[in-house]
Amino acid sequence: MTQTAVRHFPLYIGGERIDTDERAYGMSVRSVLEPRGSEAATLFRLLREGSEEELHAHPHILCSAALSTPELGQAALRAAADAAPRVRAMPLADRLGCIGDLYSAFQAHREELARILRMEGCPWLLAEAQLNVVLELVRPESLDLARSLLRQEFTTPHHEIVLQRQPDGVVCVDPPANAPLFGLIASLVLLAGNSVVIRVPRSCASSLSYALHNIIIPVLEARGAPAGMFNVLCADFEVTMQQWLDSPLVNSIYYFGSSETGLALERKCVERGKRAILELSGNDGVLVWRDADLDRATAALLEAFYASGQTCFSPKYAIVHPDIADDLLLRLQEAAGALRPGDPEDSDTVLSPVLRATAFKRSLDGALHAGATKICGGAQINLRGEPDPHGLFIEPTVVRVNGFELAETIAAVREETFFPLLSVVVPDDGPDLLDRCVDFLNGNKFGLRNSLWAQSPEVVERFTTAVTNGGVLKVNDSHMGHAPYLPGLGGTGHSGGTHGEAAYPFLRASRLQAVAIATTRTHPREALIGRT
Repeated sequence: MTQTAVRHFPLYIGGERIDTDERAYGMSVRSVLEPRGSEAATLFRLLREGSEEELHAHPHILCSAALSTPELGQAALRAAADAAPRVRAMPLADRLGCIGDLYSAFQAHREELARILRMEGCPWLLAEAQLNVVLELVRPESLDLARSLLRQEFTTPHHEIVLQRQPDGVVCVDPPANAPLFGLIASLVLLAGNSVVIRVPRSCASSLSYALHNIIIPVLEARGAPAGMFNVLCADFEVTMQQWLDSPLVNSIYYFGSSETGLALERKCVERGKRAILELSGNDGVLVWRDADLDRATAALLEAFYASGQTCFSPKYAIVHPDIADDLLLRLQEAAGALRPGDPEDSDTVLSPVLRATAFKRSLDGALHAGATKICGGAQINLRGEPDPHGLFIEPTVVRVNGFELAETIAAVREETFFPLLSVVVPDDGPDLLDRCVDFLNGNKFGLRNSLWAQSPEVVERFTTAVTNGGVLKVNDSHMGHAPYLPGLGGTGHSGGTHGEAAYPFLRASRLQAVAIATTRTHPREALIGRT
């Protein structure tokens, strides 16, 4: 893997770059894949007692980031609050112009940003997918959609009517630690006229810091955006989140993370009169009907193992029509068995080190004990694909679960699995099978996205109108892939909180305001009773 030049990223507060004495360091995946090498041993020593110059010279170090203090965190909130009225006053066209410039800026930096993502451990395919999502959300067609949703004008015989979105004010963003680049989706709250404070996770600072300091901040500065419109911190989660909750300057908190933490955060926000915008865990389902294209459906189901299943919007379970279940499972067994760990730079690599090996074993053992059947996988392996009780990887694992009644009792089906485990539910046949499949999908307490593989127009129609669970539905398509005009993420239930929905961030961080401007001299009494 090619080493990139080490960079240092300061804080960015009120339009000023501010350095501190404390550092967080972004590390290469090599520090995990080669933990016994001399370079790794040297790194661990340097992290305890080495100088900044020595750390920057180490091949496993990708960047350093200045660590914030509570005082600087408060300064960032004041800068955002001071900027909020000026951001709100910016014409919508100017805000759209700022975000629109990000498209070409991301294109210019795409190759280097993708390289940093791979060096952080993100497999090539997933790095490209992340970048595609970000680019799609700022391309001209997407901004045309945003313009139409943020402001609409109508003419009636007596009025000019305007439906417009008013910004929340100061929006604080806490991006996902497993895929920090998705935190850039939250920057779309700028479209609605909000100011932003974003926290860079100190555990994975490289790719997000690069994008913020080399793409977003330069674009905003070149456009003459108000100082304080966008502020960047690198800080501890607990301290920063408590400061955001306690501060009267904060209007909304945009949080990416676990459902348990996010739903608790939502309750705290409500108590304090703040809005919580949540991107939480996922337990996505895929329905494969009897007339599905099995080659493509199998390929889509393999997305369950991309990044070893450690993404919130990968397939977690499938419902497969009993007529084609045996055929599909054979295909899955062969395809999953061909997946191997490898270098993230390799375009064929999709597996990454698994952070929750103990949870995987507990989930698999629980499913098998309840009555599921293992089709393939289940072993812990090393980088060479060999069985190893201490290996950082886990074989892609598929289990078969017969019947919805059994599936309801198995945590691997009904809870999020953040590891490479795909549960295939094979229900009993019957005239009401499609209705039961829809009911099972809707009964999922999570609700990020669901997908269908079927040719029948009637089945497609039923799925797209009756499945109410989830922010996104996909039909005969990649489950994880992005399409124009779709929201980046967004879901219902434990995936998006009480008010979760398809998350166009500029809508979630604003409220609808209706304006009526009379164009005729109608007497108020006549207007009241509806006479013209």
